[in-house]
Amino acid sequence: MLARVSSTPTFKRLPRAVREQQMLDAAVKVFSRRGFHASSMDEIADDAGISKPMVYAYLGTKEELFVACLHREGTRMMEAIAGAAAPDLPADERLWRGLRAFFGFVGAHRDGWAVLYRQARGEQPFAAELATMRGRLVEVVAGMLDHALRAKGREVGATDLEVVAYALVGATESLADWLADHPEADPEKTATRMMNVAWLGADQLLRGITWHPPAG
Repeated sequence: MLARVSSTPTFKRLPRAVREQQMLDAAVKVFSRRGFHASSMDEIADDAGISKPMVYAYLGTKEELFVACLHREGTRMMEAIAGAAAPDLPADERLWRGLRAFFGFVGAHRDGWAVLYRQARGEQPFAAELATMRGRLVEVVAGMLDHALRAKGREVGATDLEVVAYALVGATESLADWLADHPEADPEKTATRMMNVAWLGADQLLRGITWHPPAG
């Protein structure tokens, strides 16, 4: 006698943490390509190979899921940078390693970068989440510059440090967005290009050389 074959789909039981990462992977992929509003929970569930009720049960509404994606990708990015730039290194090497880790993250997680930089911008309340993460990155860069300056016996005002840090972060983000659209580009070479732009100016700052507008 033949065994009856059930037509009801079954889902392999996995630890909750593994299942959540599976859902986030699918969500990042869908959000990066369609944006928040055009993405559906049905598509995310299908891509993850699970039921839609399970997505809601584990990670909540679509808005909560999007925020969870932002937090995961932002944490991955910050951990990559923090892990690369050891505080005992010379200032230029710290910056270089941080840039290399940052562009390496973008190269390896292009969908994650698209969610962070493209999809979250201008979308409330996601823009506020992004601004918070960006603020932490600016603090890291400003702290690195301040450490390098103090090691040379110089101090720069907090506002000047913040302005330089915002400028470096902004330029780096723009180049990272270019990298995301050019899969053939090498992240390490991109980091070198950014270093050549950023460090020439930062090195002058560390030496106390600044530009002044012409008189009159």
